[in-house]
Amino acid sequence: MRKIKSLMCASAIVFAVCAAAEAQKKDQAKSAPAQSPIVEYSSAANAAARPLSDFVRVGNMLYLSGKLGNDSTGKLAPGGIGPETKQTLENIKAVLEKNGSSMDNVIKCTVMMADIKEWADMNSVYVTFFKKERLPARSAFGTSGLVNSARVEIECMATMK
Repeated sequence: MRKIKSLMCASAIVFAVCAAAEAQKKDQAKSAPAQSPIVEYSSAANAAARPLSDFVRVGNMLYLSGKLGNDSTGKLAPGGIGPETKQTLENIKAVLEKNGSSMDNVIKCTVMMADIKEWADMNSVYVTFFKKERLPARSAFGTSGLVNSARVEIECMATMK
């Protein structure tokens, strides 16, 4: 019986020492200066003509600049807002995947349209790029015009995997 009591006392002491050490670590972490998140700016192709970053990474977040429905030749996808929306989202998907993210990690989009009356056509394509249970927050509005006579421009924010 004496050995059991001694073992119980020793276990309690070890537990108390471990708990005190853990509390000390937490206190040190709280008093340590906050570290700035890592910030990375991408270089935009043809930066002289486009004074922007393709995306900016802050910690585990990616902030993408607005994307248009340009194909690999730089021309807008023909056929109006539906095909432009599809190409725009394909362009966004490519940037995300190249940088450690995916469409599943998109948390917010802003959609700008040359004509808000085309919202339904844009939306019918937009929703096909996201899982129904993981739709990002979104804002959409009409503008008085977009660069290169585009019908749609979309920017988004996403977490990294």
